[in-house]
Amino acid sequence: MAKTVLSIRNMRKLYRNGRGVRDISLELKEGEIMGLLGPNGSGKTTTMKAICGMCGIDAGEIRVFGRNIDTDFEAAMEGVGALIEAPAIYENLSARKNMRLAARFYPELRGKAGERRIDEVLELVKLREYGGDKAGRFSLGMKQRLGLALAFLSRPKLVILDEPTNGLDIEGVVHLRGVIRDMAEREGAAFLIAGHIAAELEKVCGKAAVIHDGQIPARADMQDILENHPSLEDYFLSVTGAGGAREGGYYERNDR
Repeated sequence: MAKTVLSIRNMRKLYRNGRGVRDISLELKEGEIMGLLGPNGSGKTTTMKAICGMCGIDAGEIRVFGRNIDTDFEAAMEGVGALIEAPAIYENLSARKNMRLAARFYPELRGKAGERRIDEVLELVKLREYGGDKAGRFSLGMKQRLGLALAFLSRPKLVILDEPTNGLDIEGVVHLRGVIRDMAEREGAAFLIAGHIAAELEKVCGKAAVIHDGQIPARADMQDILENHPSLEDYFLSVTGAGGAREGGYYERNDR
């Protein structure tokens, strides 16, 4: 039976302006790929930051690999890889040196083992031939690839990705889908992927949770969603009652 790697129970995080998230509950098991679908400002990034300890919460509980992140943070984060908002890279350093700095936090990635893993991950994201180039000279898409490489470096069992296709070209998007599926199937890694383009999440995720106005009104297996709705986009619109948005052009289909 698949183990639970992420459990969120009744989480609340509100900012001074009243925005944030309320009563968020989610569960993710090993090997699962869940999409967190919502518009900008809906609470996706706040949820992901809270999981990774980047912001405190006002109420509720977050457990990663069974460990409460409030009381056992370091142990909980050992198997987590994340790319939230902009990639955390040093632009004055090469891609490889950025990877080496990150590898220093993992005892198993020091020395030759670390160099081998860096080669593997740079190849995985199609950056190996640019490993000696300074990150500051990279395009937006190449910086995003480097951010993904950093997230994948430690062979994480839980991967948190916030808009991971940002800046990627078509080939890069398709390749990333394959990488995510392969890591989930072969390594049992679980993925929580936030996005606002339903058509993209539909292609890679086995589960989806709708986040809207700081709450999660619905979640379901992708198979069940597509058996009852023409697309993930239509599911989102039916759940949120935003059916008129299509005519207004706010949620245009990605294939138009």
